[in-house]
Amino acid sequence: MNDSTIVFAVIIGALGLFIWNKIPAVIVAIWVSLTLFFTGVLTGPEVLAGLGDPTVILIAGLFVVGAGLEASGVTTWAGQVLVEKSAGSKTRAFLLLCLLAGLACATISVNGTVAALLPMVIVVALRLNEPTSQLLLPLCFAAHSATMLTLLGAPLNIIASSMAKEAGYGGIGFFEFAVAGLPIFIGSVIIMLLTKRFLLPHRNGASLPPDFSAHAQTLVEQYRIEDGLHGLRVRASSPYVGKPRDAVDLTKYSGLSLVAIQEGESGIPLTRPEIAENDVLLVRGEREPLGRLATEQHLALRSTKESGAIAETLFNKGSGLAEVVIPTRSKLVGEEVFPGMSARDGDLMVLAVQRAGEDLGPLPTKLVVGDHLLLQGTWQALDKHLSDPQVMVVDSPDVVRRQAIPLGHRAWEAIAVLVALIIMLVGNWFPAALAAVICATALVLLRVLTVPQAYKGIDWNTCILVGGMIPLATAMRNTGAAELLADQLISIVGGFGPRAILAGLFLVTFALTSVMSNTAAALVMLPIAVATGVELGVSPMALIIGVTVGAHAALLTPVATPVNLMVVGPGGYKFGDFWKYGLPIGIWWLIVVTFLVPLYWKF
Repeated sequence: MNDSTIVFAVIIGALGLFIWNKIPAVIVAIWVSLTLFFTGVLTGPEVLAGLGDPTVILIAGLFVVGAGLEASGVTTWAGQVLVEKSAGSKTRAFLLLCLLAGLACATISVNGTVAALLPMVIVVALRLNEPTSQLLLPLCFAAHSATMLTLLGAPLNIIASSMAKEAGYGGIGFFEFAVAGLPIFIGSVIIMLLTKRFLLPHRNGASLPPDFSAHAQTLVEQYRIEDGLHGLRVRASSPYVGKPRDAVDLTKYSGLSLVAIQEGESGIPLTRPEIAENDVLLVRGEREPLGRLATEQHLALRSTKESGAIAETLFNKGSGLAEVVIPTRSKLVGEEVFPGMSARDGDLMVLAVQRAGEDLGPLPTKLVVGDHLLLQGTWQALDKHLSDPQVMVVDSPDVVRRQAIPLGHRAWEAIAVLVALIIMLVGNWFPAALAAVICATALVLLRVLTVPQAYKGIDWNTCILVGGMIPLATAMRNTGAAELLADQLISIVGGFGPRAILAGLFLVTFALTSVMSNTAAALVMLPIAVATGVELGVSPMALIIGVTVGAHAALLTPVATPVNLMVVGPGGYKFGDFWKYGLPIGIWWLIVVTFLVPLYWKF
């Protein structure tokens, strides 16, 4: 058996495993690389080169940049603007949604875009009294349609650009993809708008992700934080001036509990190490002990309305709220707590304690299994301490922050890093992979992300899948398998001209990406596109673009990409809903590829 025959057998086996979908795609990709090594088609360094390929490094870096934008609340801010600008109009909301998905997908991955916007779109649907099925699949397909607006739109773009460069035809510029991507996006949005009433179901999903947009107010109401709330301004003569927050000890004022300390100048929770004149203590309790506290500690009564809503005071860019439950076998069972006490090295404050839904009041109490505590502290402190198994977090602070805090922690730093990345990629100052590494590192140094958050933001399945399939592309080139497949394609449709071959490559890729990973489909088809161009004696750039567009066109089945699967439950979709809505869009993509792409990327 010669090497090219082995490569064909590996391709058929991989396609079969991808379509069978019982083995994770990433495992199939690793099997492909190992098979090529053990059959002697590739050497060890050639197989391992895939995992260290600059394309993989670039993709990983872009995932980190996308995670930084999401974690800092940039996408949340954009979503809130969408809700405000839609002004109750369903059509306007739909168009703004598609525009937002397009802009987001042009700078972060399609997976990150849909994951970040999904909860927001559900909120928009509920507020407009629109079934979620009418908005979620359009969100998904708008994101797919926008993947070719810039180089950053999807890992496939990077793979295609790298393939073109390796073939000696130069890479693809940062905005060059928009030659095909812009008409694809605009046409897809128009088709979706005109057909959604007829081709999409009218139903809500059985499983909707939680809406945390009013999370802080919900907790404030549930724990009755505003009941008996008073503001006390710190006078210059107060003994609290110059003291740390822990110096505010209310244990001798029975019935009072400290809720928060605000900085006098800004009204935000205290971030300075010491209390200063004009800072405001927010205290819960009866008026009699409150009066004694004000008199003895030289404090002035102040209306809490002047300090702003309590929810905004406790829940903002700098600090947040978290609800925890004491689980069985927790070491905290039997510990004494009371509202206003500091916890976890002084980083967190206990605002309230409830048992069986009843507030336990300001007096110290011993914790039992099932008690609920409302904690307040900086987001960093909540992330740091609430991973402790001694407490069970009701809602992840990280998830809540991403959905509820627009332009939150280090948002402008994240935007600046994104702008720097675009400038470096457009200016071609550094290799693209190096630019992505620089920007990913900058996000950590600027404290937009922690190192664990950066690792978590990377879709390792995608990176390993690409790294495992790159050796197959190498083997197809080295053994002549790509040329043999190109010859077959030319013999079938070559008589109709290069446009027919371009359409054929698109349709084959379009079919493959409906039943297997679009990344894997592209890595199989791109070498064939290059070889076909060489065999025809024409530039393969149009063919490369055609395959890339076909791989992006994951429009016919819910299993085509993780993004499609994300919306199935919340949208209440069935298998047939995808191809009914996606087929007209796919036909438009075919028209763009066949007739518009060759006008720019000439044969």
